[in-house]
Amino acid sequence: MPAPADLLGTHRPESLDAVRALLNQARRDAIEYFPSPLDWRDEVLYFLLPDRFSDGGEGGRPLLTRAEIVALRQAADRPGWSWKQWAESGKRWQGGTINGIRGRLGYLQDLGVTALWVGPVFKQRARLDSYHGYGIQDFLEVDPRFGSRADLQELVRAAHGRGMRIILDIIVNHTGDNWGYVPPNAGPGAAVNQPPYLPWPRFYGAAGDPAGGGWGLAWRNGQQAGFTADPAAITAADDGVWPRELQSERLYSRAGMGDLGAGGIGDPHAEHKRTDFFALKDIALDAAGALEFLAECYKYWIALTDCDGFRIDTVKHMALEETRNFCGAIREFTDAIGKRNYLLVGEIAGGDSLQDFVLDQLAVMQRNLAAALDIGDGRLRLQGVAKGLVDPGEYWREFDEQKQGFESHRAFGNRHVSILDDHDHVFGTKLRFSAEIPDGSPVKDHHAAAATAIQLFTLGIPCIYYGTEQAFAGPAQTQLRFLRDQGWGGGDFADRYLREAMFGPEHPRAHHGQDLATQVAQQDPALPGFGAFGTAGRHCFDPDSPAYVRIASLCRVRRAHPVLRLGRQYGRPTRVFGDAFYIHPAGEMMAWSRILDTEEAVCVINPNGADARGGDVLVAAEICPPGTVFTVVANTAHAAAGGAYQGTHPVGSTLVVKGVSHPGEPAFIEIRDVHPAEVLVLVKKL
Repeated sequence: MPAPADLLGTHRPESLDAVRALLNQARRDAIEYFPSPLDWRDEVLYFLLPDRFSDGGEGGRPLLTRAEIVALRQAADRPGWSWKQWAESGKRWQGGTINGIRGRLGYLQDLGVTALWVGPVFKQRARLDSYHGYGIQDFLEVDPRFGSRADLQELVRAAHGRGMRIILDIIVNHTGDNWGYVPPNAGPGAAVNQPPYLPWPRFYGAAGDPAGGGWGLAWRNGQQAGFTADPAAITAADDGVWPRELQSERLYSRAGMGDLGAGGIGDPHAEHKRTDFFALKDIALDAAGALEFLAECYKYWIALTDCDGFRIDTVKHMALEETRNFCGAIREFTDAIGKRNYLLVGEIAGGDSLQDFVLDQLAVMQRNLAAALDIGDGRLRLQGVAKGLVDPGEYWREFDEQKQGFESHRAFGNRHVSILDDHDHVFGTKLRFSAEIPDGSPVKDHHAAAATAIQLFTLGIPCIYYGTEQAFAGPAQTQLRFLRDQGWGGGDFADRYLREAMFGPEHPRAHHGQDLATQVAQQDPALPGFGAFGTAGRHCFDPDSPAYVRIASLCRVRRAHPVLRLGRQYGRPTRVFGDAFYIHPAGEMMAWSRILDTEEAVCVINPNGADARGGDVLVAAEICPPGTVFTVVANTAHAAAGGAYQGTHPVGSTLVVKGVSHPGEPAFIEIRDVHPAEVLVLVKKL
């Protein structure tokens, strides 16, 4: 049977003619592709940045132990260590690879992950530190710092062999810094970035425009200098942009740098839709051929790798019709090759109202975005309720299907991807969930598991950000203050604390001023690696860490019980000290039910970081009358302690529903002494 590997040529295509031939071959040969899941709510996603996850060399480095992490937190300063150099390293390529990811599939599968969302792997500018992957120079090639097209094929094949799926992060709105604006009467070498924004329909290079007239465009060479206005002069792999069809100035907005938040979300010519993304160049998606070219580039990756979905970057900055047409083209192709529930999830920055608007508009027609990342207000409330700082009632109102807003999409479950942490934190403080938990807290190393439990067991598709299972938190709070006192607290510096390297590089890759081959092969000994918790040379793949053990136990339970993935959801009132049943305020025990047919599961979290909590929890009397038995199927404190556990509600124990049997009286179960930041899950015994 023909396989995607049969499509791999010696060299990547230079033009879309070759891509179209490859796509036709895939259709003609009826290549067998891995099917999509029946329902993405069954999956547990894990988001990683390839440069920061694994280089495959952890076996030659010691594990950073929890004892060492505690000691680091207690040290206000460290002799011989430069925080300034460590922070400087955070801007640089660290050395993670696609093969490194493949080597950690077992670690991820044991955690309970079923689908990997992999940050962009496509070729970047050779002489820039765009390690994040969002500045593409070649849409048909893998960045050699990450590996090769064959490596990406093998990653997907290996994941599929484990029953796991791969979601690729793609960019449609813009390209990398592949060209610059040339002022009037200047040569290509004078190319600049970020001239002032020109509103629609104006652009730089428009004849007769008072500000843009006389300006030109110069393609950048492999050394990042403007070298030509003639696309025919682009011959080297590191020059300009590839494929050749994208080497046309008419495909770019050329509007300069404006306000990324300005203008109405529904206006296709709004400033936020036409502006460059700093040095990243906006694509004029309304130009003839632009969307078709990009769709064919990404169809190429589907055909070649058999990947299972796309996370689409910066959807807010694309016009609705453009997003609809792009998604439609991808869905028609994936339907045709047998991947009939291909995941298309959009990053829609700007808050819940913008996410709601885009999803509502695209839902009018089929074959469009499947879901949105919940990166707005919902993420902040998730963090707050998990720390006992936000009223659980406020969180449950996030799922009100009667409200006008993103809540209606959360109520569907399959329309939103739950996010606790990510690489941007476009809303809120740019610090991971665990960073703001006091360093001396006894739950510092596992409170993130309680937050992850909310993701796993409430409506939605849960997504774990790499390092959450190791309670990544950046440097200690005393050290973070030290860095800020040194003037390192602004700009992209804050983003770096969201992107530490799990694999513990000793040093970053060779400086971007070196050629690509040198960057791939060598390190820069002048700087320490940007390792987790303010370290270098220590990896953090610890399957025995407090958060990992707890999250793994919860994922196993989610997998075993469809009610926890598909059931209706109800925030549950509780009763403490004989009081009435109601949703208690922040910091008290939080409970909810999932109900599927005649089955009920009850989830309980103590978000308090200092004290045990308990109370009576309402259940559905119509299917769980007094005398019904619930079995404890998850207890994170028990999972962590193993056979030494001495607390309440061990796994396998049962609770009997209590309450008066006549109509109108509540039915409830008694939950007692749930330890700080711990989780219980109980399922009705059938």
